[in-house]
Amino acid sequence: MAISLPGRPEPGEYPSYSQAYIDTVEGGDILQAFTKQLESTVTLLSSIEDQRAGTFAYAPGKWTIKQVLGHVIDTERIFSYRALRIARNDSTPLPGFEEKDYAEFAGSNDRSLASLIDEFKAVRQSTIALFRNLPADAWMRKGSANNHTLTVRGIAFQAAGHEAHHAKILRAKYLNIS
Repeated sequence: MAISLPGRPEPGEYPSYSQAYIDTVEGGDILQAFTKQLESTVTLLSSIEDQRAGTFAYAPGKWTIKQVLGHVIDTERIFSYRALRIARNDSTPLPGFEEKDYAEFAGSNDRSLASLIDEFKAVRQSTIALFRNLPADAWMRKGSANNHTLTVRGIAFQAAGHEAHHAKILRAKYLNIS
């Protein structure tokens, strides 16, 4: 069976504050975007020394590399959960989440970078499997999360854009890579 991909989302399918995330995702094949990100982000993170990843923040009050990765993992899980609920036609409004609390209580700095990378790979593979196997009509289903209307398609691009946003910050502010 051929996979039916929905193309890029339109404004109104995601919160307006996510436009910058959506803009970072190239093309309309979200599965290809997820796969390319998985490869490039794992390569990027694998080059970082474990101790540095758990201690270095580019400015006071900013997260360490491990905390950034933990945040990306947690947020992707939440986006996937939202997409699953809406794809299955669950119209229950979904709550937001406080990312700073998640980062504070995740314990990312107490883990090895390798374990976080492994978890990122597992979560991303799960995300890919979820979206790869959606029925064609599920992509445009609408729901509500954090008091915003969105579609499953919008959530998928939001997830990819969120990861791209943080990978860009890691390259520029943590690793001085253009």
